[in-house]
Amino acid sequence: MKYLVPLAGLSLLALSASASAQRNFDDVEIKAEEVAPGIAVLFGAGGNIGVSHGEDGTILIDDQFAPLTAKIEAAVAALGATPVKFLINTHYHGDHTGGNENFGKKGALIFAQENVRVRLKEGRAGENPIAPAAKEALPVVTYGQGLRLHVNGDTVDVMFLGGGHTDGDSVIFWREDNVVHMGDLYFKIPGYPFIDVSSGGNVFNAMNSLDAVIRMIDAQTKVIPGHGPMSNKAELVAYRAMIGDAVARVMALKDQGKTLEETVAAKPLADFNRGEGFISDDAFVTAIWQSMK
Repeated sequence: MKYLVPLAGLSLLALSASASAQRNFDDVEIKAEEVAPGIAVLFGAGGNIGVSHGEDGTILIDDQFAPLTAKIEAAVAALGATPVKFLINTHYHGDHTGGNENFGKKGALIFAQENVRVRLKEGRAGENPIAPAAKEALPVVTYGQGLRLHVNGDTVDVMFLGGGHTDGDSVIFWREDNVVHMGDLYFKIPGYPFIDVSSGGNVFNAMNSLDAVIRMIDAQTKVIPGHGPMSNKAELVAYRAMIGDAVARVMALKDQGKTLEETVAAKPLADFNRGEGFISDDAFVTAIWQSMK
């Protein structure tokens, strides 16, 4: 069935090492934006990187692709930060974990939700295979629901709220500085959310995770999305509402007895005007449908 493989999403991931190796990263520039004292976001190629630095050491949230490690390290140093001591993976996709092995070999302690380690360690077979990760790339500290770090003058909550993009999504919240890193639970780019059903993603879990974050933040919270520029609570609330509207429309068609093919053909999201992105409306409708199984 042609709708079951959202090809645009696969181009976003560049999940396998071979896909990363085939891409030329020479022209990629890592740009830093300070979002609070001692906290910055790095934009490059792949998922947005969070950086927390201070007297207790440097924490990196995700690490994009392996060929970018040296550029990321240079950007971290330009912030006045020491080399990376702790690394947290928001989930297992290669555009967020591609640098794990490089940082792991240099002594960074890697943290992630327990499903992230499993998926990295086992890899994936099938049409778009992913080779098992090297030992140095694997998270050393794993958790079920989360953990709390007391570092650099802040209380940092690392939380698994039920996932949704995959089955191992973590949200990182700096309490005192009021900053949250959403990972790929939040895309602030054209197109639609990526619900990686083949990796345990589920749109209903994603909505629940978003609801939990929305309840804990306020209008002043600085929101780091997995992809795209900095955001805020109002935009996150609008994103969650868009997903809820899309789900309601797809569920209504399914309740009418429509098949998946008929539902996709009906173009229930035609008036959303989200532009062309990595994930098309057809792919998102398909993911919603699969989440209802």
